[in-house]
Amino acid sequence: MAEVDGEFTAFVNERGAALLRVAYALAGNQHAAEDLLQNALAKAYARWPRIRGDAEPYVKRILYHDQVSGWRRRARRPEVPLAELPERAVTGEDSDLRLLLRDALRALPPRQRAVLTLRYLEDLSVEQTAALLGCRTGTVASQSAKALAKLRQLVPGLDERTSRAEVTR
Repeated sequence: MAEVDGEFTAFVNERGAALLRVAYALAGNQHAAEDLLQNALAKAYARWPRIRGDAEPYVKRILYHDQVSGWRRRARRPEVPLAELPERAVTGEDSDLRLLLRDALRALPPRQRAVLTLRYLEDLSVEQTAALLGCRTGTVASQSAKALAKLRQLVPGLDERTSRAEVTR
């Protein structure tokens, strides 16, 4: 049992920050992301001896499925947030763009945010994204197109800003 605990602890120490970034992209805020990741890690720990090979895809799949299940539960009985935690300071050249994008991503419906996270943050194919979300590839393509159009609407000049940022790197 100590060997299992050690392996799991090493995995969390090594990949925890990356998994939290994925959870944040899915959930849209730090608190919900931490809860989502904690639940996913608890589920993974329970099955840890049976997980073969790289555990990160297994934990990510739990994250995606738990987030989708949460949407379904909230759709039946929506939650009303009572207060927001203060945001951490953002530094760097592109902080204004990052803040605009963060707010624009939060404005997207959960499914569109998940599609963008899987397609562009996780760099998954349309087919892989559809399989993870349990939908058709056409749904992934249409949700992606709608989400990108909404982002362009919410952040005017986004295409020019990102092109300019890529050239200067």
